Amino acid sequence: MGTNQRRTFLEEMIEIQSGDRMSLSEDKVYKKYANKTLPTNLAKSTSGLSAYTGPWTEVQVIHLLRRLTFGVKQSDVDAFTSMTMAQTVDYMLNTVPAIPTAPLNNYSGTLPDITGVFPGQPWVANQYGDQQTDSGREGSLKAWWTGLMLNQNSSVYEKMVYFWHNHFAIEFDIVGDARKSYNYYMLLRAFALGNFKDLVRAVTTDPAMLVYLNGYLNVNYAPDENYSRELQELFTVSKEYLPHYTEDDVQQAARVLTGWRINNSTLLSYFEPSLHDTGNKPFSFYYNNAVINGQSGMNGANETDQLIDLMFSKFQTAKYICAKLYRFFVYYVIDATVENNIIIPMANILVSNNFEIKPVLSALFRSEHFFDMLSQGCFIRTPLDFILGTMRTFNVQVPGNLSVNEKYSIWRALSNYAGNMNLSVGQPPNVAGWPAYYQTPEFHEIWINSTTYPRRQSFTDMMLSGGFTAGTSATIRIDYLTYTANFANADDPDALINYYVKMLLGLPISVAHHDSLKSILLSGQSQNYYWTNAWNAYVAVPNVANTNIVSQRIRSVLLELTRLAEHHLC
Repeated sequence: MGTNQRRTFLEEMIEIQSGDRMSLSEDKVYKKYANKTLPTNLAKSTSGLSAYTGPWTEVQVIHLLRRLTFGVKQSDVDAFTSMTMAQTVDYMLNTVPAIPTAPLNNYSGTLPDITGVFPGQPWVANQYGDQQTDSGREGSLKAWWTGLMLNQNSSVYEKMVYFWHNHFAIEFDIVGDARKSYNYYMLLRAFALGNFKDLVRAVTTDPAMLVYLNGYLNVNYAPDENYSRELQELFTVSKEYLPHYTEDDVQQAARVLTGWRINNSTLLSYFEPSLHDTGNKPFSFYYNNAVINGQSGMNGANETDQLIDLMFSKFQTAKYICAKLYRFFVYYVIDATVENNIIIPMANILVSNNFEIKPVLSALFRSEHFFDMLSQGCFIRTPLDFILGTMRTFNVQVPGNLSVNEKYSIWRALSNYAGNMNLSVGQPPNVAGWPAYYQTPEFHEIWINSTTYPRRQSFTDMMLSGGFTAGTSATIRIDYLTYTANFANADDPDALINYYVKMLLGLPISVAHHDSLKSILLSGQSQNYYWTNAWNAYVAVPNVANTNIVSQRIRSVLLELTRLAEHHLC
């Protein structure tokens, strides 16, 4: 299986969308890869959920880290290669980060905001203020969240919070109250590895979701179907499997959900019986003609629980969320083999564990299918994985002595870089989330286009050069000399190239390409000592002359590696 074959689609899309190969139309490429059943026309793994029993080396550890975290760190690789596969997966599933401190005021300059929150103090428990204040808080929230992902511990937790943000998508600017958006984020965080059914119930009456999908406008005299439709289409039973729920089911579910309101003083939702439809709600054959009997008074709120029970009685709900987990962590093509060998067994685990998510993930991440070589290096990295992964893999630190404003400015800059590549935290394009997770036939290939691809290259070029300051006193950039010095065999040009490739690329490179990169370290010479001597001289006497010699060579190698198509794969 050649590396060149496996990145065919990525390269063709880049060439077409950048206008470099006009003879091959975009339409032709999409027809060529439409309704894919194989990754880039190659064999797809037929393995299942049986436990992986193969080698446990840096290769498998790095694959696991690339999929479960925002970027591979050498310290994690070292730690997990000393453990077994089962121990590593357990650690990554059971290591729960501490509850983060609330986001801080970084938006009002040197004065308190209109509600009295001083710079550097949390704002989540204060009054709304005004639109300008809320806009500042929204920016604070996005920066803070980016900082949490950047500084994540060695677990899947932050990736799962992002997964739920895409599944139960809301747009912060439409919610229009950063306090509600923060509380919604904390809800997703609380359930990140918890019970899916409980999470659906909590999301259904969360104030941010009530605003976003008009749930607070859903009343008995004017039922609003917005949330009841998305609850079925996007959050639970979906339309991926036949038969489908009906329009009548949407209408009846809307009637069930009438009466939920928001207390904008407490930021809590509550049930108002006088606004609830107390009539019986008959559902279609899809739900076995079930009827939710209308209830009056505060008992009307119980109908919401019955509605959730009804949707979770359908096996399609379990299959749908398991398919989304598979597409998020493994690959986006689900053919009949994957459906039978992976998705249905995952769904059975989910149902038998009363919709707890962790047992499902444990089975998937321990499986022979997950570690199959055909499941590795076949995913285009998301903008968050690309931006934060660059920071984490190269161990780029935000100095601890910076002010709150400076730290938040740097985190917000990273968030903005990802946003320029079409993934803005807190701002999915719509309630369906980001198209890369659902749009057929492209799926994750959507991340690459004529705009985002150059921006990816520009970011790594910048980080390997002058870096960025985001208006702060610190320059954030890759210290590639220190990064290289932390590798024990940095004086061996072959070992060093292998190390860079292992940490930075989703697939190995050819021997010829390896040799061309090594030639840069050797300054065009043929003997390894041309690099070994230069590096050892720098380590012994890091003066300007010795530093410049190794610095120029290392930077040239890293620039070439980070511009490769393989650098966008994980």
